[in-house]
Amino acid sequence: MRHAIPAWIRIPVIFLIIVGGMEYFIDSGDQFAFIEYPMLQLVLLFILLLLISAEIVLAAFENILFKSLSPEAKEKYMAANEKRMEKYDLKKIYRKLMGTRPISEERDLELDHNYDGIKELDNKLPPWWLYSFYVSIVFAAGYMAYYHLLDGDSQVMEFEQEMAAAQEAIKEYKKNAPDLIDAESVVALTDPAELEKGASIYQTNCMACHAADGGGGIGPNLTDEHWILGGGIKNIFHTVSEGGRSGKGMVAWKSTLSPTEIQQVSSYVLSLQGTTPANPKEAEGDVWTADSE
Repeated sequence: MRHAIPAWIRIPVIFLIIVGGMEYFIDSGDQFAFIEYPMLQLVLLFILLLLISAEIVLAAFENILFKSLSPEAKEKYMAANEKRMEKYDLKKIYRKLMGTRPISEERDLELDHNYDGIKELDNKLPPWWLYSFYVSIVFAAGYMAYYHLLDGDSQVMEFEQEMAAAQEAIKEYKKNAPDLIDAESVVALTDPAELEKGASIYQTNCMACHAADGGGGIGPNLTDEHWILGGGIKNIFHTVSEGGRSGKGMVAWKSTLSPTEIQQVSSYVLSLQGTTPANPKEAEGDVWTADSE
């Protein structure tokens, strides 16, 4: 087999197989392993030089052995080598795969069909075509059994499962990435340190409209049970982030505050529920309960 494939083909093929094996077994993320780990470049260079050296040494060793043979032995060796090479004759392999026969044998293939001097030959289908057809039949049987008899997951089912898993992964990721909090994933904070941060944000940005104690001014009272755009941490977060009623409500703070800061100030606003402000503004909106969501 070594003599059937030239060294200039054999060496690159073996080298690429080794590189592919490294890429498969070495976890390098989105990068190629030899780029992620520069040391591998030296290893691959060493392997390439080793392959080239091995070819040179083997060729030289074969040449020395051949020259040491007697004339009769050389003839036997050459004859055996030629016979061995016949197995790898590409033309013969091609003819076998195509199922063709020499032109000299076409007379044996002629059928009794003659149309204006055009004769029809009884050529068989190429073996590669027949084997491909047989494989497709086996595949079709297995496919039908898996998807139609054993209720295997269809492409649509696999897509839905993968999308559901992706949604779960996104939710889990958002839990561990505070600045990706949104109105759907936000939860109320109860830690005193977090509420203190929320109070600081409130005093800086919200006090002018809602009063220092949340009793209301230009903006509504934040201490009663009435809410214009809905209470609860999710609604409050959404209102602070996206703003109040168009034309007369609060501005959107999402361009000024981070999601974490909006969560902190929303949790602080929620903590003002039930407190007694000095000058409470008349209630606005509807009474909101957790069942209202």
